[in-house]
Amino acid sequence: MSAELTHASTRIFRLPDLGEGLTEAGLVQWLVAVGDTITTDQPIAEVETAKSIVELPSPFAGVITALHGDAGDTIDVGAPVLEVSDPALPGTALPDASAAAASHDVEHEAYRQEERAGSGNVLIGYGTTERSTTGRRRRPAASGAVSPVPSRIPTAPTAAASASASAAASASAAAPAVRRPVAVRSPLVRRLARDLGLDVHTIAPTGPDGAITRSDVLRAAVDDAVDGAAAHHRHAASTTDTADALDGLTVRGRERLSPLRRAVSAKLSRSRAEIPEATVWVDVDATELWELRTRMAPEGGRAASVTALLARFVLLALEDHPVLASRLSDDGEELISFDGVNLGVAADTERGLLVPVIPRADSLSVDQLDSALRELAGTARAGTLPPERLRGSTFTLNNYGGLGVDGSAAIINHPDVAILGFGRIIERPWVVEGAIVARRIVQLSLVFDHRVCDGGYAASFLRRVTELIEHPLRAFGRV
Repeated sequence: MSAELTHASTRIFRLPDLGEGLTEAGLVQWLVAVGDTITTDQPIAEVETAKSIVELPSPFAGVITALHGDAGDTIDVGAPVLEVSDPALPGTALPDASAAAASHDVEHEAYRQEERAGSGNVLIGYGTTERSTTGRRRRPAASGAVSPVPSRIPTAPTAAASASASAAASASAAAPAVRRPVAVRSPLVRRLARDLGLDVHTIAPTGPDGAITRSDVLRAAVDDAVDGAAAHHRHAASTTDTADALDGLTVRGRERLSPLRRAVSAKLSRSRAEIPEATVWVDVDATELWELRTRMAPEGGRAASVTALLARFVLLALEDHPVLASRLSDDGEELISFDGVNLGVAADTERGLLVPVIPRADSLSVDQLDSALRELAGTARAGTLPPERLRGSTFTLNNYGGLGVDGSAAIINHPDVAILGFGRIIERPWVVEGAIVARRIVQLSLVFDHRVCDGGYAASFLRRVTELIEHPLRAFGRV
């Protein structure tokens, strides 16, 4: 009982289960620092899972006393994230190690109960509420152990420097330096700062309401490059001799794969290991579609994207070839067919390949598909897609023409059984009625699971898509 009362003023926020059976998350960056005063549901860090990047809100209000981990570290579910002291609650010295060790299991279970009760939700807006009860006991660090903290947190002073530290503490008490939360409205601005190695707390904002803008980040990056170039050169020179080597080459660095990259790797490896895939492809004259697209735009509006039009043609062709939008059971004994199509659309982002899903895409018009595709692309590139929007596809469409290539032998997005890709639509010499003319040509490639159908079925599907591209008015019942 005494240990519980002793540490009642400190609360430990442990990483909750982020869903989807995930067991860990990568720490992207801290949004707060030790000494900051935070409120309930205030974002305290950005974390990356195998699905997306999310802001992690604190279930507690108070003063931050410790942060666990540096940017780039991996945090396991249930591991401490930060510690918060509530100044309204009394607290004294830490309990002894034996008492804390004996209470560890009870503390962990209490955390799980709080999480299930609604404290510690990981997405803002889930309804985390302020708790008025006392906090849990704090686990003291084991003897000789060092808790990982961000590099900007000052380390404890040595005995030799205790006098100067005391003087500094007195000066700090006279003029405390309170770090305010940083206003970064755009995830893209925050990502830009992170990619440039900048701490958003050190950037002077010039945007409305004190927000940090893209220009602020770029200006800070230039200043940092000028000020830090010499120091970086000295550091690189001093570490060259001690760097490890491999096959006669100096290793420049080692970087642990992100949770997303590991998830993609596992999924693609499973696809290659389990699916006996085959590929068929064809060059298609898309000139009529290219010219018709601009005429389809409403007055004062914009035309639907080529991807939206091709998606609609693919969905029409799947009505006659539903096997390609089905799935195999895990044991490979049953073919599972569906009423409708959940269309996955491959998106190339800074974090890697993502496949957001448009549910029941077969029920959408071209304009609705176009709006859904634009929204998905923007959200995916911003890294804010929730996990539920990255699962459940039954057929995948891949526009690798946006990457500047003409063709690709894609890997099937497991558990789908097929993926259709298309390349650049560019002018090429083409024979029309015996004459060589310039036409807009696109290459389609269909990769399919040979267990669910044969090449004839796949070729029939591809011919249907080709027909709709070459004669697009037929898709809308006008011819």
